Amino acid sequence: MNTPSHSSGLQLRSTITSGGQLVLDLVPVETPAPAADEVVVRVEAAPLNPSDIGLLFGAADLASVQCSGTPQSPIVTATVPQGAMRSMAARLDQSMPVGNEGAGVVIAAGSSDAAQALLGKKVAVLAGAMYSQYRCVKVEQCLLLPPDASVAEGASSFVNPLTALGMVQTMRREGHKALVHTAAASNLGQMLNRICLKDGIALVNIVRKPEQVEVLRKQGAVHICSTASPTFMEDLTQALVATGATIAFDAIGGGKLAGQILTCMERAISSSAKEYSRYGSTTHKQVYIYGGLDMGPTEIQRNFGMTWGMGGWLLFPFLQSIGPEAVQTLKQRVARELKTTFASSYTRVVSLAEALQPEAIAIYGQRSTGAKYLINPNL
Repeated sequence: MNTPSHSSGLQLRSTITSGGQLVLDLVPVETPAPAADEVVVRVEAAPLNPSDIGLLFGAADLASVQCSGTPQSPIVTATVPQGAMRSMAARLDQSMPVGNEGAGVVIAAGSSDAAQALLGKKVAVLAGAMYSQYRCVKVEQCLLLPPDASVAEGASSFVNPLTALGMVQTMRREGHKALVHTAAASNLGQMLNRICLKDGIALVNIVRKPEQVEVLRKQGAVHICSTASPTFMEDLTQALVATGATIAFDAIGGGKLAGQILTCMERAISSSAKEYSRYGSTTHKQVYIYGGLDMGPTEIQRNFGMTWGMGGWLLFPFLQSIGPEAVQTLKQRVARELKTTFASSYTRVVSLAEALQPEAIAIYGQRSTGAKYLINPNL
């Protein structure tokens, strides 16, 4: 068995104290020697996904961010509003590692054939705590990257690609023929658009800014509706008539959008109805909320009949529901199309210390489309 070249490394940790303060710092952690079915990865790229940002900051008020410590070892603090403390109860006073996924080079391997086969190779990893310089992980948590792929290209091999594929699989499993997606100009949204174009699936893309319409149009998207347009509801209804989409995945969460989608679905279905029913159409309409770009209340006006559903959708419960063989099939597709369908782009690459600078937090903390950061823990 090979011995790691580094016995410890820095790891980004997030703590919310019982006194109502967020603390972010870099903590030295030991790198364990790998067991037979494990490898040690030198992490060189890890994306800041919205789900990571949610754990990183919790319910802290980012307007209250302050930075102390040294440039090499910064400490970030922020205030958690008293009204939000109840939602943080399960994590109080726990120093929590952050980072769902990432990529790097295997620098040590356990004795099993599968582990030894990865030694020296570039791998993507879905294991948590990826904002670390070194991670000891199970072989099964790794995805061997194609020889011509960089670690940056492989860093986002799991969360966004599997989420986009999961949306398509959920659509098929529940008997729908087309789908709607909000925040559609995001990295994830662009991936979903490419999947649907490649697989011949009708997709309605909803964006929030006029310039995002052009981003998607240049990528071949057919149906794009902007909530900034005064004709948004009419545009969405016509797109739903054209596609027959009856399932939506909403990254926004709060506000009126989820309800507006259901309303337009009902209008689209009713436009071809042969007879009137005071209970609305019998076609099931479904909106899944999978994000929280708007953390306010979800507002609905029930004018879309009685055959509808609204609920939450998360990647990891979905993966558990389809089983390991189906998950492996999805992962292999991601590996094959890593540079095309599942390509990601980043605004900036930062070190662990740079990720804790207030000016960086002010940008990526907004979770805005086109402002995706990549952390290189060994930068």
